Amino acid sequence: MTGAAHVETIERATLAAVAPEEVLEIDGWLVGLDPGSIRRAASAVPLRHDLPADPAVLDQIEAAYVQRGLKPAFRVADDPGLEAVRAELARRGYAFEQPTLVKTAAAGAIAAVTDRPTAEIADRPDDAWAAVFLGEGFDPVDGAYRVKALSRAPGGRFGMVRDGGRTVAVGCGSFGHGWVSFHGMRTDLSRRGEGLAGRVLAGLANEALARGVDRAFLQVEEKNTPARALYRRAGFAQAWRYFYWSKPA
Repeated sequence: MTGAAHVETIERATLAAVAPEEVLEIDGWLVGLDPGSIRRAASAVPLRHDLPADPAVLDQIEAAYVQRGLKPAFRVADDPGLEAVRAELARRGYAFEQPTLVKTAAAGAIAAVTDRPTAEIADRPDDAWAAVFLGEGFDPVDGAYRVKALSRAPGGRFGMVRDGGRTVAVGCGSFGHGWVSFHGMRTDLSRRGEGLAGRVLAGLANEALARGVDRAFLQVEEKNTPARALYRRAGFAQAWRYFYWSKPA
């Protein structure tokens, strides 16, 4: 499902979903310019996994960040075709961290991940949806920014599982470039392990199928083993892995 031809559409859909304040396109790179805490929205990503390391292009990208008072950052797949790019970043003093997996699946498989009632779907997030991001166990500043960014992304749909009038699990599905992508998956700390996230995924996948969209992707930190286990059950397979590159403080 995710050969080289899909890299560009996935990256464009990712930036559309996390809605940076500004996006530039510089010679094969998509450059997210944003002061917030969503790293995908605040880093430059290659649109191909066989991109040469052009120092002049990297200079332009760095300058775009500096001109806006932002710290230059990149997210680069560890595919062999980007080895020269990674070497050039290392030469410039960048270090890499936070291995993250891009995973893809068919929406039909995701919809079958649970046999319980699926999440309610809304056009806009309400206060109860946002409150899950601000609850115990989450960084309230980061949570508030993520709610703001996901809310302004065009075409987003918002899934929620409620129990007794209280919202206990949420997520966002964003539609674009032929994909549905999943973002902002959160479950109330006291309710984890109950299969609620699967109900959110299934509800958003059903929304995708109703729109005739069967290609889905998400991104998950490699260390997040509980989420990865759920995504495996939902049919997700790894497309590639990337790291964030930045200069140490």
